[in-house]
Amino acid sequence: MLKFIKNFRKDEAGAVTVDWVVLTAAVVGLSAAAYTSIKSGATTLTGNVETYMEGQNPNGAPAADSGTDSTQ
Repeated sequence: MLKFIKNFRKDEAGAVTVDWVVLTAAVVGLSAAAYTSIKSGATTLTGNVETYMEGQNPNGAPAADSGTDSTQ
């Protein structure tokens, strides 16, 4: 039994697996943090583009809400 305990203590085969699990968890955590950052930036950019595009007129005439009075 003492020999088994000594061999078990010296065996490092499982240590590599533990290293990979920790490394994989770190990569997943960093990916989630990066996704959150990119998502918020993309949402803001999309809103800005939408606001800009709503103010554009594809016919080249001034937009209806530009403050000009077309009756004069």
